[in-house]
Order: sequence, then structure tokens, then C-alpha cells
Amino acid sequence: MSTGEPGGAGDSERVEDLLRPLVPRVLAALARRHDDFEAAEDAVQEALLAAAVQWPKDGVPRSPDGWLVTVASRRLTDHIRSEAADRRREEAVAARTPADEWFAPAADEPAHEDDTLTLLFLCCHPALTPPSRIALTLRAVGGLSTAEIARAFLVPEATMAQRIGRAKQRVKAAGARFDMPPPDELPDRQRSVLHVLYLIFNEGYTATSGPALRRGELTGEAIRLTRTVRRLLRADSLAGAHGVMAGETAGLLALMLLTDARRAARTGPDGSLVPLAEQDRTLWDRASIEEGVALISQTLTRAELGPYQVQAAIAAVHAEAVRAEDTDWRQIVGLYRLLEALAPNPVVTLNHAVAVSMVCGPRAGLALLEPLDGDERLRGFHRLYAVRAHLLERAGDREGALADYRTAARLTTSLPEQRYLHDRAARLEAARLDSP
Repeated sequence: MSTGEPGGAGDSERVEDLLRPLVPRVLAALARRHDDFEAAEDAVQEALLAAAVQWPKDGVPRSPDGWLVTVASRRLTDHIRSEAADRRREEAVAARTPADEWFAPAADEPAHEDDTLTLLFLCCHPALTPPSRIALTLRAVGGLSTAEIARAFLVPEATMAQRIGRAKQRVKAAGARFDMPPPDELPDRQRSVLHVLYLIFNEGYTATSGPALRRGELTGEAIRLTRTVRRLLRADSLAGAHGVMAGETAGLLALMLLTDARRAARTGPDGSLVPLAEQDRTLWDRASIEEGVALISQTLTRAELGPYQVQAAIAAVHAEAVRAEDTDWRQIVGLYRLLEALAPNPVVTLNHAVAVSMVCGPRAGLALLEPLDGDERLRGFHRLYAVRAHLLERAGDREGALADYRTAARLTTSLPEQRYLHDRAARLEAARLDSP
């Protein structure tokens, strides 16, 4: 039976919105029952395709997740039965599966509350590289199609399909099962899950390449998944086991909300990049800012401090400044010092240098950048040159700033950033020609 009349103009969009959050529940049901993540994931994708075709025409079933589990289980069963060369595998599955549950769990069977978290841990298996973890997470937990993920990362669909396929094969070869990691692996796997969500958000917020500055499907998915992880960790059944992760998950969600709140002000009408100091702050999303500030304020008083919480606190200081000139840069400098102590890395130093320059002048910021020239992790990284160019320009070194702006523009593959850097260089060149 269906819950509504089919055929409306927005039916396809409504079905897509409904399907996406169901993906981890359906995949988890199959993976838990059949203990074959790769085959289960393929079967779920087939069921999703069937739903995308049938539901807009026939209406959404009364139990959408039950429908998907049933269809996917039948596809998986058909696949197992068709493998004549692997008949013993079919017999083993049949032997351990009660006959009345062969096709699917009952439609009203309660889902395991931590299935999505278990699925995230599986997708972030240590056997996978970070790019593979991201792709598999977006596919298996986020519900994005291979084509959508390929478009987001500007690679051919066939390339992304191969990447996802290899990731599933590596998970299988590693002997991974659909279970929570053992206690000794839990902290590292928790950090890996949050890092993957952080990378997904960052790629969406400032795309590393392509014509657009932002990819909303990635930022939106990262926020949705982080909300899901936080909700699961707050559940009574999980709070004790995963309490260490809860504070940083809340911090990461706050960071995403506070950062994404600026999205409407980050580009001009022509898509050009607008730096933070020049943004129209009336365009910032106040609801997201209020939620993010409240979240990080609560978390800082209750949880063990971590890097995501400190980054969220920095974002909150920016968000609470009505005008750029009202920003409490001294507080931000202090927070960056704390962040460098918790998670030292050259990108933190870059941002710290900018904050120090706002308090102590551009030469003080440039002094902090000097050790980064020999850091191999920043080789070919355009932001080092862009930040240094900005500080050199403020310090009055036009020639040095011009050279670094041009280098940064050459290194970046983001067209909006490239245009912005070329524009800064052109302004300096014009000023140099105009000067006596």
C-alpha cells in the first residue's frame, strides 16, 4: 500500500529526499544478516534504483525501509543463487538463515540504533585510504549515487566506480565484519570517522578544483551525517561506550554550522570569492550561528577539550562580531595557540599567523610563516603563498606580494580562488604602474 498519490511534479525530488536517510538502515540490515558488505551494498543500490523508478509512479510504500530491505534481499538472494561456481556459499547462507526470514526482516522489526555508526566505522576501515573512505562513506552511508560523488570530486563516473569497487574489495579482503570495532581499535576508528566527515565538509565548503567555490551537496551531507552520529552517541545505549567521542562530535557539528552560516556572503553575484573581512554579515545565517554558538558553549563546559571544539570556538568568535573590525583577534590568537598545542600542523600555523598579524602587525605574522618554507607538507600548497602575499601587501612589500599572489594563482585549481588571486595581483600591478 502507498502513503500518497503518485505523479506529482515534485515526486522524484520527494522520493530522493526520502531515500537518502534510509540507505544506512537498509544496508545495515542486509550486511548484518548476510555478512557480505560488498554484495549487500550492490543489492541496496539496485533496490534504490528500483524505488527511484517505481515510487514516483506508484506512490511511496507504507513501510519504505521494509520495501527496500525486501527488494534488496531478493536481489542479493538472486545474486547468490546465480553463482553456480560458488554453490557452497549459497548453501551456507541458507543454512544459517531461517526460512521465514530469507527474503527480509519483518517490516516492523526494530532497527539497531547503532547500525549507522557501525556502518560508518566499516566505511572508515584502516585498510582504506582517506579518499576511499570518503567515497565509500558518501555512497554507503550518505546515499549519494556514484555519479553524484563523481560530479562532486570532478572525476569521471567510471573512475569513481572503480574507486568505490576497490574500497569494498579491500574491506572484504581485510576480513571486516558488520560489527563494532573491538575496544582497543575504537579510539582510532572514532577519530577516523570524524576526520572523514571533516574532509567531506571542507571539500564542499571550499572545493579544491572546478568552477564553483562551494559544493552544497557535500556540505549538506557532512552536516546531516554529523548530526546523525551525534544523535546516536547521545542515545542512552551508546553514551557510555562512546562518551569520549561525543564532545568532539558536538564540536565538529558546531564548527560546520558556524562555518556554513557564511555561505550566502562568500561569493558575489558573479560567483567571485568574497574574503571574510569584506563579507556582508547581514547575509550570514543567524539560525545556524545561534545553534552553533549554543552547541559549542555547552560542549566546552562538559567535555574533554579537542581540536574540533577549539576550531568551533574560533568560528564562534568570528560569528559573534557584527563587523569585521569588531572581531576579538586577541581571543582568536589565544585559541590558535591552544589548537597548535592540541593538533600542531602547518595549516593551523598559517591561520595563527593571520590572527597574530591582526594583533601585532603583518611583520609578526610573516615571522611565524618563515619555518613553513621548508615544510614538505606544504609543497605546492597555494594557501601558503596566498597568506604570505596578503601579509606582504599589508607590510608594504608590493613586489613580494605580487610574486606570491601569482604563484598562488598558478598552484590553485579552484577557479574562483584563481580569479581572486589574479585580481589581487592585477591591483598591485596597476598600483605599481601608477606610482611615480
